[in-house]
Amino acid sequence: MSAELDAAGITDASLRESYLECRRLNAEHGKTYFLATRLLPLAKRPYVHALYGFARYADEIVDDLASMLTPDEKRTWLTSWSAGILDDIREGRSNDAIGMALIDTINRWQIPHHYFEAFLHSMAMDLTITEYASYEALSEYVYGSAAVIGLEMVHILGITKPHLFEETLVGAKKLGIAFQLANFIRDVGEDLERGRIYLPLDELQQFGIDKERLQSRRVDREFKDALAFQIDRVRVLQREAEATITNLTPQSHGCIKAASELYCGIVDEVEKIDYQVFTKRAKTSTYRRLKVALPAWWQMRRASRL
Repeated sequence: MSAELDAAGITDASLRESYLECRRLNAEHGKTYFLATRLLPLAKRPYVHALYGFARYADEIVDDLASMLTPDEKRTWLTSWSAGILDDIREGRSNDAIGMALIDTINRWQIPHHYFEAFLHSMAMDLTITEYASYEALSEYVYGSAAVIGLEMVHILGITKPHLFEETLVGAKKLGIAFQLANFIRDVGEDLERGRIYLPLDELQQFGIDKERLQSRRVDREFKDALAFQIDRVRVLQREAEATITNLTPQSHGCIKAASELYCGIVDEVEKIDYQVFTKRAKTSTYRRLKVALPAWWQMRRASRL
């Protein structure tokens, strides 16, 4: 990590510690994202770690607090921490262990503040909303929890031509949504254990599945068809997003292509386990990871030498 920080020109000791903590969170809680980050040039990696470290802290770590805090205590804690982070973003500086790296990244790359407001809004939604009546309703949550991360990334990774910027943002938004939906499909069982249903209820009902039926955890033809419907949406979003990936700088688009194949590839693994998401966890094999990562790494190395 020192080589990454040196390449990025990050020299302040406290700031380096903050970036290191973000990197640790990314490595521990987001193994696919972490692998993809390693396919970027050294100088880009710390900033991506800062974005994902912040996201993982607010998402995964807050979930982990559920066993230690009451719902009201959890809501109070998240509200206070979120307000502090947003104040720091507006002021352009922070003493928070995660916030220092995050705000340095925001300042360096001029990332719009409203992305982070949307993200924290979605995290707050998780404290009070446990189900979504429609895809339209779910879209508010998914925009803040996933789409904005793709939008933030575009600012760091850069694009080849300025006139492609807005087009690339649209693609990044779609890819972020596809990642999140793939996650929902894989984690139907885990989410039920947390008292949450992220699959739109009206779309489940099209296949004869209501909440009680879903909670029975029965994998039959209707359930498989319902998941296949959601998988089709992931693949459509992925295809539409991939048309814009090459707008990114040559040093960066191999990383995002790899992330797309690996994370959206979760739905392939769901199919391979015959949709048995209540008893098995769909995982991308080491072979597939290497098959995707090695060409992307070579592309990054070659582009960096040009």
